[in-house]
Amino acid sequence: MTAPAQRPARAHPPALLVVMALPIESQGVFERERVPVLFTGLGKINAAMSLTRSLAAYRAGGGPLPRVVNFGTAGSHHFETGALVACHRFVQRDMDVSALGFPLGHTPFEHLPAQLELPPMFPDLPAGLCGSGDSFQTGAERLHCEVIDMEAYALAKVCLVEGADFGCAKYITDGADHAAANDWQSNLPRAAERFWELYQRLAAGPV
Repeated sequence: MTAPAQRPARAHPPALLVVMALPIESQGVFERERVPVLFTGLGKINAAMSLTRSLAAYRAGGGPLPRVVNFGTAGSHHFETGALVACHRFVQRDMDVSALGFPLGHTPFEHLPAQLELPPMFPDLPAGLCGSGDSFQTGAERLHCEVIDMEAYALAKVCLVEGADFGCAKYITDGADHAAANDWQSNLPRAAERFWELYQRLAAGPV
């Protein structure tokens, strides 16, 4: 009798889940090292949907939730271009229900505060308040934030609600001004190098 074919062992999902918006932010660095990355797509909706699905898959597999770390590029009116900034406080810079009397950045009728705060994962890096919104900002900010991106608030909110550890590091590629688009493109390779360096430290143990 022929022995039944054995199914290949299923790979264990990573205990450290790297999340980025776009493959261009990795510049092929993580792919060459065979480190899996969850690429969510741009914006808060794509970020929330992708990460929620991923955490649901961890739960369905019966294992613990991963530590989630978001590496991404960002603009800033506060930090110099080339800075690597840790974010553990997050706001929605484009949540605007002020016409009904709510402060800018506040989501009406929910129990969570307007500013989310999670335990720091990168205590040795400078820290900044991250404001996420569905726009590539090139001008003055309406809501104060030191780091400007498009996904981190959504990722932080999913992790806070689901009970997953969350860390976030942003490489400042531009000044969120009229030159932001060109500056973002030219600074992507260096950003990917810094993300890889930080990942190696994080994977090896406490940062």
